[in-house]
Amino acid sequence: MVSRSYSNLLELTSCGSPAFGREKKRLPRVATVAGVLSELDDEASNSAGSDVPSSISQDRMIVVGNQLPLKAHRKDNGTWDFTWDEDSLLLQLKDGLADDVETIYIGCLKEEIEPSEQDDVAQYLLDTFKCVPTFLPPELFTKFYHGFCKQHLWPLFHYMLPLSPDLGGRFDRSLWQAYVSVNKIFADKVMEVINPDDDFVWVHDYHLMVLPTFLRKRFNRVRLGFFLHSPFPSSEIYRTLPVRDELLKALLNADLIGFHTFDYARHFLSCCSRMLGLSYQSKRGYIGLEYYGRTVSIKILPVGIHIGQLQSVMNLPETESKVAELRNRFRDQTVMLGVDDMDIFKGISLKLLAMEQLLLQHPEKRGKVVLVQIANPARGRGKDVQEAQSETYATAKRINDTFRRPGYTPVVLIDTLQSYERIAYYVIAECCLVTAVRDGMNLIPYEYVICRQGNEKINEILGISPFTQKKSMLVVSEFIGCSPSLSGAIRVNPWNIDSVAEAMDSALVVAESEKQMRHEKHYRYVSTHDVAYWARSFLQDLERACRDHLRRRCWGIGFGLGFRVIALDPNFRKLSVEHIVSAYKRTKHRAILLDYDGTMTQPGSISNTPNAEAVGILNSLCMDPKNCVFIVSGKERKTLTEWFSSCEMLGMAAEHGYFVRTNQKAEWEACVSVPDFEWKQIAEPVMQLYMETTDGSNIEAKESAIVWNYEFADRDFGSCQAKELLDHLESVLANEPVSVKSGPHIVEVKPQGVSKGIVAERLLSTMQQKGVVPDFFLCIGDDRSDEDMFEVIASSRASLSPVADVFPCTVGQKPSKAKYYLDDTGDIWRMLQGLANASE
Repeated sequence: MVSRSYSNLLELTSCGSPAFGREKKRLPRVATVAGVLSELDDEASNSAGSDVPSSISQDRMIVVGNQLPLKAHRKDNGTWDFTWDEDSLLLQLKDGLADDVETIYIGCLKEEIEPSEQDDVAQYLLDTFKCVPTFLPPELFTKFYHGFCKQHLWPLFHYMLPLSPDLGGRFDRSLWQAYVSVNKIFADKVMEVINPDDDFVWVHDYHLMVLPTFLRKRFNRVRLGFFLHSPFPSSEIYRTLPVRDELLKALLNADLIGFHTFDYARHFLSCCSRMLGLSYQSKRGYIGLEYYGRTVSIKILPVGIHIGQLQSVMNLPETESKVAELRNRFRDQTVMLGVDDMDIFKGISLKLLAMEQLLLQHPEKRGKVVLVQIANPARGRGKDVQEAQSETYATAKRINDTFRRPGYTPVVLIDTLQSYERIAYYVIAECCLVTAVRDGMNLIPYEYVICRQGNEKINEILGISPFTQKKSMLVVSEFIGCSPSLSGAIRVNPWNIDSVAEAMDSALVVAESEKQMRHEKHYRYVSTHDVAYWARSFLQDLERACRDHLRRRCWGIGFGLGFRVIALDPNFRKLSVEHIVSAYKRTKHRAILLDYDGTMTQPGSISNTPNAEAVGILNSLCMDPKNCVFIVSGKERKTLTEWFSSCEMLGMAAEHGYFVRTNQKAEWEACVSVPDFEWKQIAEPVMQLYMETTDGSNIEAKESAIVWNYEFADRDFGSCQAKELLDHLESVLANEPVSVKSGPHIVEVKPQGVSKGIVAERLLSTMQQKGVVPDFFLCIGDDRSDEDMFEVIASSRASLSPVADVFPCTVGQKPSKAKYYLDDTGDIWRMLQGLANASE
């Protein structure tokens, strides 16, 4: 059943996507049962609806990837034969799911299916394999996969900038439009089978980075995880992408985003901070990004291998035969092994140059050490692949021509192998070399470690006693994802050929006991962190990330790829101007507390001086005898006095409540007794040090406090320095009667007990002394310092009339102790104008 939100996903983007051809027919037995559509919530019309339960099992995981985990073969009679692709990670992750969880796969087939056969093939795959194929027109697939994915995203994510047409080429918007169109087609396929209230959706890799937006558009509460299997580049690299914001915002429509390493996650978080202004927090070991009221969880989890599948291939008779053959072939030689795709990032030619260097520097190894390099076909195509292939073969030929002798070829270059043959090479290799210049996870070292563990039959062929400890050596690039997990490997910079050659020599001459200990360490890690562990851990975090979905009120805003969902606590709602004006008119004793910076002025504004219109509104409110109005600000009292000199009846609190006065004629009073400010002599030099070392920061010295402001510093560096400064100040001021607080772009030192909450308490106390019981209380703020006022109001109901109308209100949707919110400063002034009009 198609969601009511948008029946045609091609309408969702404003980028002018071309109307590529696609299949028109639906799967006849995939639609959900007929029924009445129900609302997920009672919000605006663009809120998504929820379909009735699907006819397919409700306890399901929908796995979406670029390719289905299937192999297709056309028989002699013209019909198709389909089998599971046992090497596919998407198939292997099923081991991490509970037995009662049904798995449905959505993706493309590796083989092209004729349009006339597509309906029959789709139905067969659904019935037999629970796979939903996504058929893409050849022209669209070429632009999507070989165009945008392999020409733009893949090189950029591996740190290659398109500095010239030969290096990835200039950005082509038609390829981007094809990418968006394919993601929409995938979304259509998900819509055909999803039951949004019960199913989990797990999207894989950079081919489908905008899919989360289209799914979230259809179902606001879809339970959605995304895992990136490639590196994520640093912000300096990523920000060169013309559609950088669109991709980031699309990913943030997922509930959980997974990365292989901390570096990849750190780069993503840095991009969100620098380009979208988002900050992240780590709480109880979980990293979360607050995005329009939703918490997007970040998961750092290296993928593992399917050990059982690898061992089953090791047990094959042909594997054993191949091991025996290779043992005889390399009987008097030591084999070092490389297994890489033939592309520019795997560093195959650099590895060969290191082998050449090894043989030049160590003549005794000539005739004894062989490098077997298995070069799998490249997944992309283009001039760079051809150049890498030509360079590899030319380098191998030169080395062999130089060092070859009868019965000895130093470099054995193999194009492709079947899986059992590759495993046989793993078994007989004394060392495995993975020296990619930039790569994602790269599971070759894991496979090598498991294969070196061997089995009973292989041990017998190799003449190894069952009681002998196994051994292996790994030389890995520090630029691949598995490097941090392999603490016993020799890590190298693949660009440093001398260093790689030295590492190869070290791996060969290390003591046998050392090889055994390194192997044991790696085997213990690889065997306990397999693909099932990876999938199980990711899905557990996905369940946790989606736990509050039904408890939150959700609705969608924005158009095209700028769509996002606002999620709020059920008790947190937008303040209705009509509602508050109505309460205002019927009440007699009103207390109004207004924060100034960020609430009554736009954040980041150069001039915060109130204009004549703002002063007029405040005067109208102050002149009403039923009102007691206070401005509560972090500004100094001198500044506030100048700004609001014409508001005679306006109460003011300066420096976050340290100084207070009830009107223009009253004297300023200190709310907190501070015997001395000698602590400033300790704090100011420390802040001065951080100001000098943080370009764009400054110090604001107030009468009661000192503030270090880094609003105009580099966002990441400023945040890092702020954390360090906070820790430094807490250390040197531990015995002083002060509190050290951090806020939006500031670190502040002020006397203990000073907060805006004091102003709220003082106002209520003053009104109580006058025999006035407030029946209307409005309090507005925008940041963490204002939460103290909201907290006091929540705990002071006894000081108010039993029927009092209380309106704690924050600016913008965010987690807050306030009950209400308004979107921005414009909304605040419109609301205050409404109250002022009611007074007049």
